Amino acid sequence: MVDAYDGRVTFYRADKDDPIINTYAKIFPKSFRPFSDLPESLVSHLRYPEDIFTLQAAIYSTYHMDDPQIFYNKEDQWEIPAVASEGEKDTTGKTSAFTPRHMIMKLPTEKKEEYILMTPFTPRAKDNLSAWMVARNDKEFYGKLLIYRFPKQKLIFGPKQVIGRINQDAEISGQISLWDQRGSQVIYGPLLVIPIEESLIYVRPLYLKAEAGKIPELKRVIVAYENKIAMEETLEAGLNRIFGTGVTKATPSEKKIEQVTTTSVQSDQEIIKQASDTYDAAIRAQREGDWTKYGEEIKRLGEILNKLQ
Repeated sequence: MVDAYDGRVTFYRADKDDPIINTYAKIFPKSFRPFSDLPESLVSHLRYPEDIFTLQAAIYSTYHMDDPQIFYNKEDQWEIPAVASEGEKDTTGKTSAFTPRHMIMKLPTEKKEEYILMTPFTPRAKDNLSAWMVARNDKEFYGKLLIYRFPKQKLIFGPKQVIGRINQDAEISGQISLWDQRGSQVIYGPLLVIPIEESLIYVRPLYLKAEAGKIPELKRVIVAYENKIAMEETLEAGLNRIFGTGVTKATPSEKKIEQVTTTSVQSDQEIIKQASDTYDAAIRAQREGDWTKYGEEIKRLGEILNKLQ
């Protein structure tokens, strides 16, 4: 921490056993303090370092194997999935490693939401997800790492597979080719990954930018869940297609069943409307650079989508 008035620098040691920090603390004893001395007003601003997290994830992709024979043969090696860079056309072939994402969500073993940093793992040379690594940021959990493994008997699509399936969708690829003509440019927004139970829902916005214009316009929202993909003008419409909230007419003898179904559909429609409004609020916060508001809206979006599940 740097004092804005006199420039005084104070270090708070999160790891008491780190030999390098302990050496510096002996040289500058007045500048190094226990982590417990950190003012409460600053605790909520702590963020786990993304560069350290990225290195730890790269090392753990090999060293999670604790059986010597499996380790020697690299039978269960993981890797960070490579996806098309944000803003790039997915058909250009330009890829980069999936960057860790911040999220506010309730971990399966916890009772309330918290601010976390997440990155996915895929099996070596494969694209389906095998696990998530999580770095915790809140108060007493700061610096703790967790691994959540997906069941091997269930196929969970990874980011690259989802992008590939989007590109192969005739409706989506045809519309994008139509837009991406001379005088306009299709821009891909960030791929949002929202955990739901033992699966994931992917949301990706598409923007259209005119050659003479400077501000991209949101044109479509792509939603992917398990084997279903939908591209609609709004998130609400996309969720409607994914979760199928249409009502079929019932015969007089099925009147009671129809009433129950209608009530359920109306409830689903309300939930989808809430999800759409929350998504719009998150996009506005992202444009304005209000990342606290963005994180809160994404957390709320996850809670709303869980209701649909």
